[in-house]
Amino acid sequence: MAAEMVVPAWMHEQITAERYESWSEEQCAGVEIVDGMVVVSPSASKRHSRLARVLANALDAAGPGWNAGTGLDVRLRDVPLTNRRPDVVVYRADTIDVTPTRPEHVLLVAEVVSPGSETTDRIVKVDQYAKAGTGFYWRIGQAATGVPLVCTYVLDPATKTYRDGDVHTGVVKIAAPFPGEIDLSRV
Repeated sequence: MAAEMVVPAWMHEQITAERYESWSEEQCAGVEIVDGMVVVSPSASKRHSRLARVLANALDAAGPGWNAGTGLDVRLRDVPLTNRRPDVVVYRADTIDVTPTRPEHVLLVAEVVSPGSETTDRIVKVDQYAKAGTGFYWRIGQAATGVPLVCTYVLDPATKTYRDGDVHTGVVKIAAPFPGEIDLSRV
């Protein structure tokens, strides 16, 4: 006799901001809320996690007045609730104790593309972050060569769309949002 999987009721209901805020940190881990519906994300690979951590550490040290972190929710919209969890978030240091993190607190988000997240990271999230007003979006591809490919995008505030920025492999040399050099070739 095969065991039947019982899907929790909340996976079939729209989640409000109030309900989401009542959940424990464990309940929120590994999920995003899109248009009020729970979207479960699989666990990241070790390479994915390392890329995100190395990038967050480098960005955290790059700009005064800004912090960088991984595993942080960004509340893009309250109704219907859209809560994304980018792989890396650069946010204003003075908002460290403000919850939820809102787009006006965020300077840059970065997504590490994994098998199964390509369409979401290349199309859906790009549009959502742009419409929310996030100034910079970075997409990191995990090339078969092992050297990450980093595509940067800059927000056009008039159209709320991103313009293509630079493409980097291995070492990311940036002038904006702050000058810096990030070596991802060691991942």
